[in-house]
Amino acid sequence: MRFMDASPLTARVTGLSCQQEDDRFTLRWHWTTEIEAVYIERSAVDGGPDGGSLRLYTKAEYKANNGYPGRMEGIGRYIYTVYACQEDDQGPFLIRQTDGENALAISSGRARIQYEIQQKSGWFRSGKTIQIQVMTEVPIGKDVLCYVKKQGGYPAGKEDGVLYPFVSDFAPGRTVLPSFEIGKQDYVRLFFTNGQKYGQLYELVPM
Repeated sequence: MRFMDASPLTARVTGLSCQQEDDRFTLRWHWTTEIEAVYIERSAVDGGPDGGSLRLYTKAEYKANNGYPGRMEGIGRYIYTVYACQEDDQGPFLIRQTDGENALAISSGRARIQYEIQQKSGWFRSGKTIQIQVMTEVPIGKDVLCYVKKQGGYPAGKEDGVLYPFVSDFAPGRTVLPSFEIGKQDYVRLFFTNGQKYGQLYELVPM
């Protein structure tokens, strides 16, 4: 499909909005008189699975459905972009807008990540044994989580101590990680490696 940058002479999509209810949503926008069809693109952000191709949607379909209905699937945020479709002597082409009025982000919810940190120590031991268990609803990449060790108390954030990455991805369900030894005055807690990014995709809670 050909694209052309928007200009004062081309049609534009404006007033794009979204109404969400449970796992369903409806997109609505303003149709100008010269637009009879649009193409809708769904693309993933923040590392989610990509949505793929463009979909043709006509003004007649829009009127029949009172908008563009869709269903939120998977976990993460998606960008829906509505491109006005026009034609010239070479055929149809789509209008690429730079004002952002034809694009909207929709969140499909956060997946829950539960974790438990068990520690065992004894009177005659110089350290203690730590075992981490992670329970997740969806596959999680190893770069999403990390654990932080701090001496004298629990770390308040991933910068508050020594950060350790995980070496393997997490499959859905319960993962019991190999135990390891730390000092008797050391404490461990799990964090997102990037709270701003992954906090929009996942909810990290203790079991």
